[in-house]
Amino acid sequence: MAKPAAPPEDAHLFRQGVADTVALPPANRAAPPRPRVKPVPLQRLKDEQQALVDSLSDPWEILDQGGADSIESGEELFFARPGVPAAALRKLRRGGWVVRAELDLHGLRSDGARLALAEFLAACARRDIRCVRIVHGKGLRSKNREPVLKHKLRHWLMQREDVLAFCQARPADGGSGAAIVLLKSGAR
Repeated sequence: MAKPAAPPEDAHLFRQGVADTVALPPANRAAPPRPRVKPVPLQRLKDEQQALVDSLSDPWEILDQGGADSIESGEELFFARPGVPAAALRKLRRGGWVVRAELDLHGLRSDGARLALAEFLAACARRDIRCVRIVHGKGLRSKNREPVLKHKLRHWLMQREDVLAFCQARPADGGSGAAIVLLKSGAR
């Protein structure tokens, strides 16, 4: 909306009122210094954001989830959902289940390994495969020679409803560098 023009008599009165004014001489002063903008630590912010994402999705310490019977002695992987018969667990630990498929996560970073695991388990569900081996490695080539994927794999598997139980593989099947996973049947 346009501003209405002042009536001509108001403009004339204004000019009469300021006719004998003189403009001020320019000030011979330096402009005040502007406050400096603090630098933004972009990489630190990205690192903090990634740490938050990692802490929410892949905690290292696993709390008991709804009464699930999870036991870990030292570095050995072992987990069973409530209601899984003890005989099935003994059979799994002794190598009594026939491994029908295998996924090797060697050389994958965390995000890639998680996606590969999800795709692998979905394919196993479509084919009604009950027992699989997942090779995560022993961590001998990792930064601190620690099995990073082993800990993350444990958490990822515990989150999935289609995983009934898992345990560390027997030495002949990969030992501490692999896990044997028992999946729900497609008929359930």
